[in-house]
Amino acid sequence: MALTDIVIPQPGDPRGGELRGLLGVPDGPGPFPALVVVHEVFGVDDAMRDHLERLRGLGYLVLMPDLFSRGGRRRCLVATFRALREGRGPAFDDIAAARSLLLARPEARGTVGVIGFCMGGGFALLLAGSGDFGAASVNYGMLPADLDDALDGACPIVGSFGGRDRTLPGAAARLEAALAARGIEHDVAECPGAGHAFLNERPAGPRLMRVLMGPAMGLGPAPEEAADAWSRIHRFFQRQLA
Repeated sequence: MALTDIVIPQPGDPRGGELRGLLGVPDGPGPFPALVVVHEVFGVDDAMRDHLERLRGLGYLVLMPDLFSRGGRRRCLVATFRALREGRGPAFDDIAAARSLLLARPEARGTVGVIGFCMGGGFALLLAGSGDFGAASVNYGMLPADLDDALDGACPIVGSFGGRDRTLPGAAARLEAALAARGIEHDVAECPGAGHAFLNERPAGPRLMRVLMGPAMGLGPAPEEAADAWSRIHRFFQRQLA
């Protein structure tokens, strides 16, 4: 079945409005391992739809909550980054609602994982320590200032960063060292020939941003590195969410 726009229930949520999401169900009888997919800063765009389709094709039941569903993108973006910085807030409530919906679906099998890209990678890293997910995939996500605290009790983590991304210098090495020190199962790699958003098959963000930020972020396709990262992510989730 194709990707489907849905409303994600949030009983008792005081904000009003609807939390929208994009659901993907693999072909076949199931049950399937389930993933909450957290989008990048540009929202649920075609690049994120590509990721959902890829994961669905690999046999995952996927749901991407639209964290910008309420109040307009600019207002929601401010609130979402505030939640990311503070480690709590409405965006985390929205992700929790998406997880609950997945667990309630008959196609879901056992534990839910989380995967995020860019801004969503930062959320995935914080959510790894929540106790709610069986595994987390952190893709060029910002590391929190209190990385040690964030990783206390974290689930297994697979992380991918671009060596040409100067906005996250040394992030892969820092995350690798912190996970190793805690004995948390992990697979963290820095891909030397890749930059930020290298898993996207389409250009990331508005053209003006790409022109201004492209050199610092190392934006551009890196198909070999992307293929390797997707392979690592899939193998990791297969082991952890079986």
